[in-house]
Amino acid sequence: MHPSPTPRGATRGRTPKPRRRTSPHPAASAALAALAALVALVAVGATALLDLRPPAPRPSDAPAAEFSAGRAYTHVPFVAGRTHVAGSPANDAVRAHLEVFLRGLGLQTQVQDTVAEEAGQLSGAAGGATLARVRNVVARLPGTDPSGTVFLVAHYDAVQTGPGGNDDAAGVSAILETARALTTGPRPRNDIVFVLTDAEEACLCGASAFASEHPLAAGKGVVLNLEARGRTGPVIMFETSPQNAALVEVFGRAAPHPVGTSFAVEVYRALPNDTDFTAFLDEEFVGLNSAYLDGGAIYHTPLDTPASMDRASLQHHGDNTLGLAREFGRLDLGDLGAGQDATYFPVPGGLARYPGVLVLPLALLALAGVVALGWLARRRGRVTGGRLAAAFGLALAPIVIAPVGAQLLWAAVVAIRPGNAELLDPYRPTWYRLAVLALAATVVLAWYALTRRRIGPAALAIGGLGWLALLGVLLAVLVPGGAYLATLPALAGALAGLVALATRPDGPVPVIAVTVAAAVAVVVLLPTVVLLFPALGMGMGGVAALFAVLLGLAALPVVDLLHPEAGGQRGMVALRARRLGVLPAGAAALAATVFATTGTAVDRFDAAHPVPTHLMYALDAGTGQARWLSHEADPQPWTDEYVDGPVQVADEFPGIGADDLLGGPAEAAGLPAPGWTCWPTPPPPASAPCGCGSPRNARYAWSPCTSTRPPRRCAAPRWRVDRCRWSNATAGGDSGWSSTPHRPTESRSR
Repeated sequence: MHPSPTPRGATRGRTPKPRRRTSPHPAASAALAALAALVALVAVGATALLDLRPPAPRPSDAPAAEFSAGRAYTHVPFVAGRTHVAGSPANDAVRAHLEVFLRGLGLQTQVQDTVAEEAGQLSGAAGGATLARVRNVVARLPGTDPSGTVFLVAHYDAVQTGPGGNDDAAGVSAILETARALTTGPRPRNDIVFVLTDAEEACLCGASAFASEHPLAAGKGVVLNLEARGRTGPVIMFETSPQNAALVEVFGRAAPHPVGTSFAVEVYRALPNDTDFTAFLDEEFVGLNSAYLDGGAIYHTPLDTPASMDRASLQHHGDNTLGLAREFGRLDLGDLGAGQDATYFPVPGGLARYPGVLVLPLALLALAGVVALGWLARRRGRVTGGRLAAAFGLALAPIVIAPVGAQLLWAAVVAIRPGNAELLDPYRPTWYRLAVLALAATVVLAWYALTRRRIGPAALAIGGLGWLALLGVLLAVLVPGGAYLATLPALAGALAGLVALATRPDGPVPVIAVTVAAAVAVVVLLPTVVLLFPALGMGMGGVAALFAVLLGLAALPVVDLLHPEAGGQRGMVALRARRLGVLPAGAAALAATVFATTGTAVDRFDAAHPVPTHLMYALDAGTGQARWLSHEADPQPWTDEYVDGPVQVADEFPGIGADDLLGGPAEAAGLPAPGWTCWPTPPPPASAPCGCGSPRNARYAWSPCTSTRPPRRCAAPRWRVDRCRWSNATAGGDSGWSSTPHRPTESRSR
């Protein structure tokens, strides 16, 4: 037997050291790992976005116990067949349809006919208050053993400028179909009250009247308000009452398609917007507010017709409303109290949520994790302190540049299509949204390609996580509901980095770890980026670009897997690798250019997508003075024929306010002036609002008068109320407040 040959590098009689196995094709292995990571992230992102889609609409012959968009839609032409502003005969016809249908279900139905003050902040900025005669349609499904009341709320009136095919025929029709489905099965434990309010568009007066005056509202309860601010898209639960943890828990388990984020609640609270839900919050009800938002170009326009409605969005509204009504209908509503808000966001298959008390601890833990990662990477020789500091500073560049670039992009679009400035969102926004995302990708990829060689991939990844962690702490303190957007990706990235440092760098574990961390960032951030576009409109596209950049920073280790490796190479090989590293940024820039160019080419104004303009007629019937007014700084040609230049109308028309307007003379219409009257409920000394009675049956009036501290001076043009007195001297025995108008002694009424 011949002795085996001695291995190279060994001596006879000595056992050679085992050699570490290496792949015979390291470049191919790296490319395969990068491809696998990329495919995994695309799959996760696609799943997250597909889960946001509204469900397919069910036909009219769906089982009776289910919500059917087909059945619900049959009400939409009755509700939104024509413009039906509060107080109009068309609105009376809508109300009659609602009454007939609800009574036909066997529900206890009534009309609350009263005068109410505004709620929220719609006209308070003009220095007054709005009053309206409202007629709310109220129907009750009695519970078997009530622990409280569930209120399903939507408004049946519409704006003067459109029929309200979505806003809010969607909410009204969803409630009518929900009422039908609830009456086909066993009665719920709790009372369910269907409240279809009047004069929401004018002043939220219908909701204000019901929440503050109606006997069924005396015990408070849970409110589910249904709205629409567009024509399509998922229904987002965008607002809650304070201390919402218990409500969110019910929403997460009972809504068949729960789409909502605690960040949306924070954003909405910061915006100067109101819905009927505001009136209920003012009266300390609890509840949830939901709406679909996409297609905002038709909002409050003549294009908001029944035909414009996406029935999948209607199905989404109805499925969630019916599921929540049944769940709240069976619960002990006394158990809904919670001492904290919840953090929640959509994930594939449901709604992730955790208590608000964990927001700050998690943010601090993520920050500590990133600091520990930086310390360990430096100790292992992967980075230096100087490079870490440089990476942290340089990571601020894409965070700033991408949002600014998105805003500049939209400014350029508006310069080309000035009419878009008057729209909540463009008629065809998809190409512009893609352009913003491609622009954000361009900024991140170009920044990474330019800094990677000098700073190093590890330092850049840690620097990006540092900004995420720091932003998470700031949000936890200032905007707790949005902290998860930065905290969770930072925490996942820090943990993945620590795992990667603790294992072999050429093994599969680091790749798996960073891919899982990037997947967490995709699940958390991508739906928010997509939902922000319709929520805020392209005019604030920079916000979506900001969160897209945060997603890119969280995924930098996966980006590095795709980056050609130039280390250890020289000459043309290294130059070629660096040039290849710039290709992703170039491709993203090309995509941004193509998307933006296509958007401007496709999104043109035409007969079906008219250019918007603004013109209104203001009349002081007491003096016979009338004006045309427009808030457009650069009016469209049609409007320009009626306005001459800037005007101030706060003195003449205080209800309009002190906004900068363009104005022009107008012919006075032969309409009688309104007269002032007071309606008390109950008799004095309780407070009662001063209202407006009009010979031409005006639907609502503007006045700051109240009888709580007479005398009050009304801000009606050139008139004031010196006193409000209780009178019971009429021949018929009717009691009521009367007011005496006088010419003011000063030049300006207050």
